[in-house]
Amino acid sequence: MPLSKTVPKELWPLADKPMVQYVVEEAVASGIKEIIFVVSPERNLILNYFQKTSPKVEKFLKERKKEQVLERLKQFEEILKDVSFSFTVEKEPLGDGHAILQAKKLVGGEPCAVLFSDDIVESKKPCLLQLAEIFKTCQKPVLSLHRLAQERLPFYGVVGVEKIAGRLFKIKKIVEKPSMAEVPSDLTIVGKYILTPEVFDYLKKTQPNARGEIILADALEKMIEDGKMIYGYEFEGEWWECGNVEAYLESNFHFSLQHPQFGPELKKFLKQMKL
Repeated sequence: MPLSKTVPKELWPLADKPMVQYVVEEAVASGIKEIIFVVSPERNLILNYFQKTSPKVEKFLKERKKEQVLERLKQFEEILKDVSFSFTVEKEPLGDGHAILQAKKLVGGEPCAVLFSDDIVESKKPCLLQLAEIFKTCQKPVLSLHRLAQERLPFYGVVGVEKIAGRLFKIKKIVEKPSMAEVPSDLTIVGKYILTPEVFDYLKKTQPNARGEIILADALEKMIEDGKMIYGYEFEGEWWECGNVEAYLESNFHFSLQHPQFGPELKKFLKQMKL
């Protein structure tokens, strides 16, 4: 706030493209062909962003000799050419579990991936593809995990685990924003999941918390209590958060400096400032 009053946070840029584009490109690079957005009633800007460039805009860019801009637009559209987009509306924000439930009918009875647009992972192999390879073998829900320093753990969902092999774990419990005394490990949940249809059944039965929200972690914890198997995978890659102002600024700074076109000039600028 107040920027997010008018511009949805997921459209805030990291370098030269919005954070939601990073997540969509990750999904496409992982083999996803159908993407469902869960949006609030007034947030059609996100859907407009992924629409094909209008002939009017193309004509304008050609007339102004903006060939480089037009080429970038065409490259963006090429990435998305085999992907279908749909959306469902969440009338009011009532927790991540409630948002996921809004997509139940569109998902049908199939497994699905869930990606939060403010969690960006920079990796050689897309984070979602890493999870998908685990799911292909186990056919059970898979959560993405990342290690954090001890002092940061109380601000996240933290898991108790049993190691299976390498980076793969069996999830034994989930503790949301634990006190230091309650921290079960140094592994936190990042906003990337592969869920099975059974998770939707648990979400429907999950009671709202004190704030009136339905939380995905609560549904998953109930599944664990019922003896259901849930896996966690400590993905390979760097996690860049955008969930608060400081984290967003750090992420934007990182991706701007790493940009192949703008990064070198920004680094020169910083040297000139003698920071």
